[in-house]
Amino acid sequence: MARVSVPRVLIIAGSDSSGGAGIQADLKTVSALGAFGMTAITALTAQNTTGVLGILEVSPAFVRLQIDACVEDVGCDAVKTGMLAEAAIIEAVAASIAHHKLRSVVVDPVMIAKSGAPLLKPEAVAALKARMLPIATVVTPNLHEAAALVGRDVHDLSTMKEAARIIHDLGAANVVIKGGHLAGVAADVLYDGRTFTEFSAERFHTKNTHGTGCIFASAIAANLAHGRNVHDSVAAAKEFITAAIRNGLAIGKGCGPADPMAYVAATLK
Repeated sequence: MARVSVPRVLIIAGSDSSGGAGIQADLKTVSALGAFGMTAITALTAQNTTGVLGILEVSPAFVRLQIDACVEDVGCDAVKTGMLAEAAIIEAVAASIAHHKLRSVVVDPVMIAKSGAPLLKPEAVAALKARMLPIATVVTPNLHEAAALVGRDVHDLSTMKEAARIIHDLGAANVVIKGGHLAGVAADVLYDGRTFTEFSAERFHTKNTHGTGCIFASAIAANLAHGRNVHDSVAAAKEFITAAIRNGLAIGKGCGPADPMAYVAATLK
């Protein structure tokens, strides 16, 4: 039987037991985009659409072992990091990425769940800035995460661009500030160190947006794994997440999940 070649994406993130975010959303996304997803789980969360009930962190040594197991056997074309929980895990992940010389690293600086529950310990923000931003091909903070990274309010396109400049200066090759919390059009800003590009889409008035950050970052990683450049990968990911939000699922009693399979369903029609 002929060997099948498929882009490989290593997802280093936390598990969402309800399936709407975290590695569950990541795997659905990369699969929908024709890539093969692998995982190194950093934390288990007892979570649903109403909130996070508990978090059990994985030891940094075991996180590294999961990464080794995937890369040394299957290989890796792109990496997506999500919830890293604490400074020791961040150090372990950064060291593993450097050790294996991994490229096309998409860093989603997950800090707070949709419910408002903290997913990154406050003392770990400094480690994220020092260790993950310099190895990021693309970093994808929302307005609140961008504000935490730069230490100032980020609330409109002007402050988004200024934050992108600062985060780029911290080492990230490309910065996408997500404008999902802006009023009006849902606009994201990509900065590559030279130019700004705005990606706009229709805003949908829905509470079913759980997992959108995870889906967007994973879509960028999957496109990078296919060999697309950063600009095209972000543009494609914007279309993907727009479809996922448009077709969000009214599941559970709280914020239902966006649907990463909506993109596949649309292409089959």
